[in-house]
This record gives sequence, C-alpha cells and structure tokens, in this order.
Amino acid sequence: MVSIKPSFFIFIICIFWCFVLLNLSLVNASVGYDHHAITINGQRRILISGSIHYPRSTPEMWPDLIQKAKEGGLDVIQTYVFWNGHEPEQGKYYFEERYDLVKFIKLIQQAGLYAHLRIGPYVCAEWNFGGFPVWLKYVPGISFRTDNGPFKAEMQRFTEKIVNMMKAEKLFESQGGPIILSQIENEYGPMEYKLGAPGKAYSNWAAKMAVGLGTGVPWVMCKQDDAPDPVINTCNGFYCDYFSPNKAYKPKMWTEAWTGWYTEFGGPVPSRPAEDLAFSVARFIQKGGSFVNYYMYHGGTNFGRTAGGPFIATSYDYDAPLDEFGLLRQPKWGHLKDLHRAIKLCEPALISSDPNIIRLGRSQEAHEFKSRSGACAAFLANYNPSSYAKVSYGNNHYNLPPWSISILPDCKNTVYNTARVGAQSAQMKFTPVYQHFSWQSYNDETASTDDSAFSVVGLLEQVNTTRDRTDYLWYMTDVKIDPNEGFLRGGKRPVLNVMSAGHALHVYINGQLAGTAYGSLEFPKVTFSEGVNLRAGINKISLLSLAVGLPNVGPNFERWNAGVLGPVSLSGLNEGRRDLTWQKWSYKIGMKGESLSLHSLTGVSNVEWVEGKFLSQRQPLTWYKTTFNAPHGNEPLALDMGAMGKGQVWINGKNIGRYWPSYIAKGSCSDCSYAGYFSEKKCLSYCGDASQRWYHVPRSWLKPTGNLMVVFEEMGGDPNWISLMKKEINSICSDINEWQPNLVNWHLKSSGKISRPLRPKAHLWCAPGQKISSIKFASFGTPEGSCGNYREGSCHAHKSYDIFERDCVGQAGCAITVEPELFGGDPCPNVMKKLAVEAICS
Repeated sequence: MVSIKPSFFIFIICIFWCFVLLNLSLVNASVGYDHHAITINGQRRILISGSIHYPRSTPEMWPDLIQKAKEGGLDVIQTYVFWNGHEPEQGKYYFEERYDLVKFIKLIQQAGLYAHLRIGPYVCAEWNFGGFPVWLKYVPGISFRTDNGPFKAEMQRFTEKIVNMMKAEKLFESQGGPIILSQIENEYGPMEYKLGAPGKAYSNWAAKMAVGLGTGVPWVMCKQDDAPDPVINTCNGFYCDYFSPNKAYKPKMWTEAWTGWYTEFGGPVPSRPAEDLAFSVARFIQKGGSFVNYYMYHGGTNFGRTAGGPFIATSYDYDAPLDEFGLLRQPKWGHLKDLHRAIKLCEPALISSDPNIIRLGRSQEAHEFKSRSGACAAFLANYNPSSYAKVSYGNNHYNLPPWSISILPDCKNTVYNTARVGAQSAQMKFTPVYQHFSWQSYNDETASTDDSAFSVVGLLEQVNTTRDRTDYLWYMTDVKIDPNEGFLRGGKRPVLNVMSAGHALHVYINGQLAGTAYGSLEFPKVTFSEGVNLRAGINKISLLSLAVGLPNVGPNFERWNAGVLGPVSLSGLNEGRRDLTWQKWSYKIGMKGESLSLHSLTGVSNVEWVEGKFLSQRQPLTWYKTTFNAPHGNEPLALDMGAMGKGQVWINGKNIGRYWPSYIAKGSCSDCSYAGYFSEKKCLSYCGDASQRWYHVPRSWLKPTGNLMVVFEEMGGDPNWISLMKKEINSICSDINEWQPNLVNWHLKSSGKISRPLRPKAHLWCAPGQKISSIKFASFGTPEGSCGNYREGSCHAHKSYDIFERDCVGQAGCAITVEPELFGGDPCPNVMKKLAVEAICS
C-alpha cells in the first residue's frame, strides 16, 4: 500500500478549484464591459438595438419584425418582460401565444441577433398597472417598489422564475444563447429620490439580488445614477449625449432612444423627424456612446385591456421605424439603416479611443477617434438649428446643414449626414376590403339588481371591487322626490353633482342616458354636474363608471384609486342640497353581455339578437355582431371605427382593444421642422380629428371564412359605417441632393475600385406584390415640398419625367443616377440642385 502525503491532496484540491474558478471566469467573461463598450467574447462592440415587445404583436408577426430589424442594421432586440401577462393569477403562469417569451427569444437567436431582456419586473411602458399583476395589490402588508418585505419576496420570486426559465433553455450568452444583457427595475432613480433611505436600500437590494442569480451577463439599471457595481447605469430620453456612467470603467449606454411618443385618447398623434432622431444618435456616438436602443423599433398594439396610463390609445405605434402593422416607416427606417452602416464603418476607431474634440466654430465641432492600428473616424457637428456652416477640418472644407452631424469613417470623406435623407419615403393608404357587414344587435341593461348585484352603505372604490376584471362598475341608488318639489311645477331642473376618481362616467336617470363625463391622461379625475330629469316618487340613479387602463407610473401603486368616490349630491331641491354619498348603493360588476360572454364564439348565442329594421343604431350600451370572410392577400388589416363612439371589439373571441374615436384630439398641430430640440409636444398631427380611427386586426386571428366580429358600443354609434381596411403603400418618393453622401460609393472607394466619388442614385421600391404604375411627380432642379405634395421650383429640368417613365413604370423598383444629362441637361448651372420624384405603386 502506497502512502500519500496530505500535501498532495491539498495540491489536487487546489488544482480542482483553480480549474473550476478558471472556467467560471471564462463563462462570466463571455459578456463583459469596459470603459469603451460591451465586450462579447473579448471583443468590444458598438451595438445598435431596438425594442420590440412580444405581446404587442402576434407570434406570426415576430419573424418578419425581427428580420426587418436585422435588415435595418440592428444587432440586438430589446424587450420588457410583462409580469401581469405571465402571472395573471398568483402562482398560475402563462407563457403561450403572444406571451411565449421563450419562442420570441429563440427567434431572435435564429436570426443571428442578440437579446436584451428587461425583466424589471416593473416596466412602465404605457402598460396596464406598469406591468404589475393586480393581485399583487392585495398581498398583506405590501408596499410597491420600496424596502418592503412582501414586495421584495414577490419580485424576487418572479425574477427568479424568468431567469431560471432562460437558463433551462440555455438562452443566456454565457450558455451559448442570445441574451447578452438583463435589466432589473426600471427608471427607479426619480422614485428613489422621493423615497429617500427606503428607496436607496431597495435599489441596492434589487441590484444585489439580480447579480446573485448568476446569469453570466451584465445587468443594467436605467435612470439610476447610483446603480451599485457591477450593475451599469444607463440613460433614457430623447437625447443622451450629456450622459456619463457613474464609474469611469463602465460603458456609455442609452437604453431608450425615444423614436417618437405614445398616443393618448384625446391627444394629437406625436411624431419625431428622422433627421433629428439620427442626429441624436450620432451625437451620442460621437460623445463616446457605444450602445443605443431605439424605444420603440416596433411599437405594436395594446391588444385587449393591456393599455395603461390611463387613456393610452390602443395603437402603440410610437412613430417607430416599423409601424404598428409591421410595415417599414420610410424614410425613418432607411435613414437609420444608413446611419447604422456609417457607424459600423467607424467601429474600429470608436472602440479604440476616447474622442479628441476640435472646435470648428461657435456651434460647430469635430469629434475625432483614432486607433493604434491607424483607423481614424470623425464626426463633424453643426448644432445651430437654423444656419448652414462651412467648416475646415484636416485639409478639406465641409458644408454642414443646420442641426446635423456628418460622419467621416476615414476622417476625410463624408458618407452620411443626419439632415440629408437619402432613403426612400412612402405615403401609405387604407383601402376598404369589406364595407357592408350584416349586423345584428343586442341592447344591454342600463342597470339591474339581479343576483350578481350587492348593496352597501356608501361608495366603493372601483379597482378593489372589480379587481380589474372589467372596465365597468355600476353604482345604483334610489332618490325619492316629493310631489311638492318646485322644479316639478316648471322650475329649473335639479343638478346632479358627481365626483369621480376617474376615468369616465355615464349617468343614467330612470334608465335614460343623462350625460357623459370623462377625464384625460393629465387630469384623470371626473366631475359631472348637469341638470337631470326627475319625477315625483322613486327615481333610480345609475352611474356606470369606466376604467380606461390603470396608471403605469408613479409612487404608491397599491393605493391608486378609480371609480365614484364622491361626494354625490343633488342640488336645486326645496331642501337645498341633498347628499347622496352615504346612502345605500347597489353595485354590479361589469356588463350583462360580459357575464354572458357575448364576445366569445360559444357565448354569442346566449341571447336573441335582432337585425334589419329592428337593429339598434346610435344607442348606448349596445352589442353588435356580424360574420365575414377573410380578404385575399397578405396586407395588414385594420377596422375603421370612425363612426363609433367608445367601446371594445373582438375578432373570433380575441380582444382587438378599446376604441374611442369620438374623443377628438386637442392640441396645437403645425408644420414641423427637424431642426432644434425635440419634445413630445413639438411635432403633432390629427388635431381636431380622432386620436385613433383605425384598429389593427392581425391576419393570424382570422379564419378563411365565418369570422365572428363582436362590438360593444358604450356611447352610441352606427355600425353600418364600420369597414375592414388594408394598409398598403400608395406612393413612394425619393428626394436626393446632387452630391449627397453615398455609403455604397464610399465602400467602393475605400476598397480601391474607384478613384472619384460617384453621383448618388434615387431608389424607388414598391412593396412586395406591387409595381410602379405611374410617375406622379419628377423634377431635377429646385423642387419644393415633401413626399405627397411636391411642386416645381424656379429651376426645373424639362425632361425630368422621361427616364422614370421609361425605366421605372411597370417595374417593382428602379434606381436612377442623379446625373444632369439624364434629365435633359443642367437647368441652372452653379446652383445646388436636387431630384425629387414620386411614383404610384399598385
């Protein structure tokens, strides 16, 4: 028997643990970071990301959305994780259909892209209750988003659930998967500031808890200046060039570059010019930024009752590069694609050094990056919002448009300028595909005290009563009017005064609609004060309180209220004012049609419907149903609800969402210049019109024949004007300067294949299945206007149309060089010219 010394065992154990620690360090180091950038397998990367929220589209849409994001130059897809969608009841999880998170992440991986998983689990996101499940509100002793034991326990449990699910599927990059980043909490810095010490303790706990889950990838906390190591703090906003991480060894990251803004019912529709968005991103990169995420890259749709706020519209289009329906928003998508290509050309220099800043003028500067291997890239900026600037840099002169940045991947040649849009523009249209539905109707009860009703003294809060299972709660009480009341003999009607915490209110007196009141996103509380018709004897007052999505941001989630909280009173009686607040009230949760499941394929036959001359039109609280066949083609579909008031729509039992076209947009809409700082109030449209008229109908929700559509109308509308529309390209435009920077040409030049710059080309491409049918406008010279309303300027080449009609009409697309000889010669020598063309697709 050979004896072995104890030191040998110690040696073997040391070797074993060194091996384990070495491998752990390698795993943990597969994604890391330094001052310059996120590193993946030791390689610094400039990463372009875009937010696509899986529940705001359908699984059938996901591959196309992801592919278009990749074609647009993205490296990463970012998404929140929606707690209330995944755990609608405590301990009962749902990861199917639109909530199939694993499938979504795997599709990202299959496309060759990375993923950034923002677990939160608070998300904000204009999502109902900020993503929290309503049951969380009723956990004993809970206080949201602070140093509270019950909340932290539930938050950690759900976070671990998601992390373990991702680990089980090997989806973290450390396991060979696509997830390179995770986020814990969300925009907590302002909340922590309000809460003080408990907020600070909570954010430190959240960071430590997340890091302890061992994902092998970095964690971030956005808008969290004191994010503890090793968590990276990041910026959200319209501009983030000013931002610096809280430690010198962390990279400069922008987790939400806002591409536009959300739409609210009653508000105009915001949009952000492509030029300014590109300017903000280029400005961030030139200041040393290395990770940019567009929020949103595809906004999508708030299906069902998922919209929060309240008053957030069903459309979550967000003026994103991919519109709500998944179509390219041009020129934004193409202009950003060109930006991403230009940035990638600069990547070797960007990841190697901090910028050297060179003043070029009062409002102009250069940011120059150089690597040890000789790579050089420069960004030339003109911050003046109204004037061009001619600057000298190196041995060359450059003309910079207002509020723009030129990108020079070799520190000499401009390949891109943020204000010069070379990408194709597009005008979209909605075309009817089904206009004459055969409707049937059913009138819901204005109020009733059936077996589901209950009575208490005083007024109940709505969310606590409904648990947010429905938008609707009835408040019902009786009022006795003495026959000797003065108003019964010709006096002024008594006034009913109702104070509500929101969000909307329909008032019924003896079964008849007496009036409606509703708030707004800024002022959600409701006041109703109108004269009402009362009769001698017993009168039934029925108040239908409506929630329009629970709040999604702010402190004290667990204490937010909705519904009629009072006071409620009658004034103008012989006795003066009568307080009704503390008398007996009866309550009924939801509409009768909801309890009968009239929106579902099985419940629709639970009542007798009427049609023809008996069809209810412009009547409140009315259900409508019809069937239809799916239209041919693959264009995205939408319902035109412009003739309706307010309500909800279901297709084959699936909730399209809330509609409210009668809430007209109030605001100040005017022409919008890209130059100068952008805000959500700057570039507005649809003032005086419906905030949202068209409502997305996913094609995957349709069967070839016999599709059931059910509409619940609250206020009174005419269903005969509802139309099913398809969204498609109407016309395409190209607007190119004579010597516009051209990325493709620079590629060729840098490879040595050409020795001089080439003239740019005007590219025109219709959607798949369409061809160019005619040329609506063409002018080489000094054309004016924009896509959809071009007009000739003082300088116009008389043969501008000829080459487009010859080479483009009848084709799916074409590319025409901006060469004076092609348009009949130079119409105005020594004048900087451009080409503008608009083609019709059909």
